Amino acid sequence: MTQIVHVAVGVIIGTDGRVLIAKRPQNTHQGGLWEFPGGKVAPGESVQQALARELHEELALHVEASTPFMKIQHDYGDKTVLLDIHKVTRFSGTPCGNEGQPVLWVNSTELLNYSFPAANRAIITALVLPDRMLITGAASSVAEYLQRIERALKLHSLRLVQLRCPDMAAEDYQALAHQVQALCTAHDAQLLLNTTPTNFSAIGTGGLHLNRHQLFELSSRPVDSAVLFGASCHNAQEILHAKKLGVDYLLLSPVAATQSHPDAQPLGWEAFAELAATAEVPVFALGGMQEKDLPTAQSRGAHGIAAISCWW
Repeated sequence: MTQIVHVAVGVIIGTDGRVLIAKRPQNTHQGGLWEFPGGKVAPGESVQQALARELHEELALHVEASTPFMKIQHDYGDKTVLLDIHKVTRFSGTPCGNEGQPVLWVNSTELLNYSFPAANRAIITALVLPDRMLITGAASSVAEYLQRIERALKLHSLRLVQLRCPDMAAEDYQALAHQVQALCTAHDAQLLLNTTPTNFSAIGTGGLHLNRHQLFELSSRPVDSAVLFGASCHNAQEILHAKKLGVDYLLLSPVAATQSHPDAQPLGWEAFAELAATAEVPVFALGGMQEKDLPTAQSRGAHGIAAISCWW
């Protein structure tokens, strides 16, 4: 049985919002790639103790405040690592590469410009994804879709929109998607297209979101790694298949009773937390969510919440 290497990882956030990254030495595992600093958890150490020790040894930093962010288990073939990631929000000292490694402060939106180990991709996704996702509801016309989306972007400061129009013809959806992309660009928001992979390729913008039925029609990731790819899941089997396809994020539902699916049995927060812990990618809680539920969702392992009615 492959031994799992437990690693404490620090996502160090500066006062200007930039993130600290360091370059791995060439003679180490995944050498030459950039990483979020950290190191192995020694026997008898807590993750917090290991993180404080490693960041002091590597970067001459003293950790003063950190919070759990996410956990990722990744099999590299020759090694399996469990990354226990904490956000470091307060520290003292000026970071420097004590072991000769280059260090850089970068904006989170620039992280994809650097080469990281595969296990770090989910961390980057979590840093660039907003924590509230609008899913579009019903509208009587294209004009109403655009009006409602713009209102949500302005009134609620939403920065992540999933365009879901299940009854719309493919060509009409394509035309609407381009108009919604222009709206999102104007408001510095990201667009996700809930459509088929074929229709998505014809549009050529935004990210792709699939439902569970579309998910099981696939045996491999349908889009390039540079394209944001997510899916809706409801149980452990669906989460497992989504992970095999290489999704970047998940929607997990229904957490609570919802008007759109009144007959669906809610998961509840306990079951949600258990399932979210297995995802290893950012998870949005969906189903009966309101703005006030965001702190609860995050305390149960969610990256954020997704909703229709409360913002639509």
